[in-house]
Amino acid sequence: MVLTLSRRSVLGGGAIAALSGRASRAETYPSHPIRWVVGYPPGGTTDVLARIVAEPLGRRLGQNVYIDNRPGAGNNIGTKLVVNAEPDGYTLLLVNPANGINNSLYKSLSFNFVQDIAPVAGLTRSPNIMEINPGLPVKTVAEFIDYCKANPGKLNMASSGIGTSVHMSGELFQAMTGTKMVHVPYRGAGPALTDLLAGHADVLFDNLPSSIGHVRAGSLRALAVTTSERSPALPDVPTVAETVPGYEASAWFGVGAPKHTPPEVIARLNKEINEILDDPAMIKRLADLGGTPLRLSASQFGTIIADETEKWRKVVEFSGAKIE
Repeated sequence: MVLTLSRRSVLGGGAIAALSGRASRAETYPSHPIRWVVGYPPGGTTDVLARIVAEPLGRRLGQNVYIDNRPGAGNNIGTKLVVNAEPDGYTLLLVNPANGINNSLYKSLSFNFVQDIAPVAGLTRSPNIMEINPGLPVKTVAEFIDYCKANPGKLNMASSGIGTSVHMSGELFQAMTGTKMVHVPYRGAGPALTDLLAGHADVLFDNLPSSIGHVRAGSLRALAVTTSERSPALPDVPTVAETVPGYEASAWFGVGAPKHTPPEVIARLNKEINEILDDPAMIKRLADLGGTPLRLSASQFGTIIADETEKWRKVVEFSGAKIE
């Protein structure tokens, strides 16, 4: 006797229904506009990045991808909104360094970023610039370290706010060099730059896009970039790591979604985003912002999130910074 087993009898009705549901979701997604939450006001680097990717992503998906700016609480308001959203692929998060930093900086968050946001795709990585007012009598990172050690606690290290990547880049520098500076937080990069230009602050580890014009004009002196490799935007500026081996502090950006978002939806988004990042026009636009594309699988981007969150946990503990 020959026993013939149908696909249904082998898999079972429930398994077939699940497979059919996944196939159906993949074929119909997206069927309506997608909201992309950015935890900052319009006009900043993070917002600009989301907007230049949203337009081609919407075109490829056949649905509008619109930006929903939800600033406040150091990026946490927007993140919490996405954590609590329906995991259906129609609410995304612009992931940025603050997400990794806030996981240990804030002591009473109602969510755990690493556990509650599913990685979707990387977007770009860009350096900060270690920059000083030209009036400071140093021209290299080594000279700055010597000057700082000769004047402990006398140099002002400006930042765009407590816990920002700008602040933490400076804290990491102090931890790795044994220097000690006075942290002076401002309400954003603009006021910090104003005081640095006026000589009221001594050093700033600023995001590249907001400072590069001042560096090129000669009104600020760039000592180094904070990535492990030199930036194509400032090829003659060395890295901090050339003087302080192992130092790396970059701004990394990507896309996240609520946990339990269907894997086939994440796979579709990842594919489309990576193909956008392969476009020469997009590569140029990112380069203009001082960044290089992060073409990654979802799991590879998840590894970056986990590694960066752990790295900044150590820096937050060293700095003693905390927000209740």
